[in-house]
Amino acid sequence: MPSSIVRGLSESQVTPEAWFDPRRRHLLALAAGLSLGWTNRHAFAAPLPDAALKAGGEKLTGLGDITSYNNYYEFSTDKKAVKILAQELTLKPWTLTVDGEVEKPYTIDADELTKLFGSEERIYRLRCVEGWAMVVPWSGFALSKLIERARPTSRAKFVAFESLKRSSEMIGQRSSNLPWPYREALRIDEAMHPLAFAVTGLYGQPLPKQNGAPLRLALPWKYGFKSAKAIVHVQLTSTQPVTSWNQASPSEYGFYGNVNPEVAHPRWSQSRENRIGELQKRPTLPYNGYAEWVADLYRGLDPKLSF
Repeated sequence: MPSSIVRGLSESQVTPEAWFDPRRRHLLALAAGLSLGWTNRHAFAAPLPDAALKAGGEKLTGLGDITSYNNYYEFSTDKKAVKILAQELTLKPWTLTVDGEVEKPYTIDADELTKLFGSEERIYRLRCVEGWAMVVPWSGFALSKLIERARPTSRAKFVAFESLKRSSEMIGQRSSNLPWPYREALRIDEAMHPLAFAVTGLYGQPLPKQNGAPLRLALPWKYGFKSAKAIVHVQLTSTQPVTSWNQASPSEYGFYGNVNPEVAHPRWSQSRENRIGELQKRPTLPYNGYAEWVADLYRGLDPKLSF
């Protein structure tokens, strides 16, 4: 873990020794699997504790707030307007294609995702780069399952996500505030991490349109802009893909997008956050409180570059 991040952690947030060795072995084994091809990577998956999957037991943000306060520029820059405008989006038919540096590219109907990959609930913290935050009960499946099915080759180093482009219904795409369609990407070790989640539901119900239906990402250690919504294409690549916010404003939005209270946005501090539904601001936690499970991914990387 970078030294500047370590100084910002309390003793309770430092990775316990009992966790370090198994996770380190997992990452080394995953790296070996990537270099050798697709050989038996399932053997390296390790379960995560409830503290990681249930936001440490923190109070959930209310359904009304989660579904009516949305950053979704495909519809509007007005967070309150998104809920109304998103209802124009047609969700059927909807297909997802996974291809690129893989042995078995495939296309699947969105209605088949849960049948094929299953569903579980995970309660994650969500931290927006703008400074507001929520605690959200998502349902879906590990993103690794989606990727594994295509059998990535040893050339696959990154995973790119492309959202729907349909300006007839997504009226925000008629503006030029972002390059459309919306694109995001991860390193493959980030995408294969057990915390990376493919979301199909919210509060035990199908994912609402304004929250990214029918398929979005939830990457709890990263700022919200990394969690692409309305995904139609997943492509594995050998080189780092272009991402929308980084392309539009590289000085403000980095490729990694990791939550870091020590790295300010050029126009505001990231040291504190406004949890929706609470009056008092909270300190921002390194990696949004998930440092114990993800900090090793960025070992040796300058924290300023991991944004």
